[in-house]
Amino acid sequence: MNKTYIPKKSEIKRQWFVVDARDKILGRMASKVASVLRGKHKPMFTPHLDTGDGVIVINAAKIKVTGRKLKQKVYRRFSGYPGGLREMTLETMLEKSPVTVIRLAVGRMLPSGALGSDLIKKLKVYPKDDYPQKKEKLTTLEI
Repeated sequence: MNKTYIPKKSEIKRQWFVVDARDKILGRMASKVASVLRGKHKPMFTPHLDTGDGVIVINAAKIKVTGRKLKQKVYRRFSGYPGGLREMTLETMLEKSPVTVIRLAVGRMLPSGALGSDLIKKLKVYPKDDYPQKKEKLTTLEI
């Protein structure tokens, strides 16, 4: 009888990738980053464990979207009080906080719950191309 292989924490090797978001399409880049965070690119992928790697996204302010999403895509927050619905288009969100746009796009592609919370902590997003981890050994992730 074959048994299912479940990796132990000591067997999981972590690696950090750098993604340059300049002129990349938001959804395509976010799905690739979510896949790496989840660990689907590794043969030891296990759905209920964190086997993924860390990702650093640079140049978040220079991301591209297709079609009319800049005007039509709306981000909504609700405080729970009457009149507490706040809406913001993608265009204004990119001007105010491009880091939030990428963090939301990737985070919504990850599982909800404790596993998703652990995975999103391994995502670092920077609006420009300077980041504090430059001196470390990082692998470039092509999208």
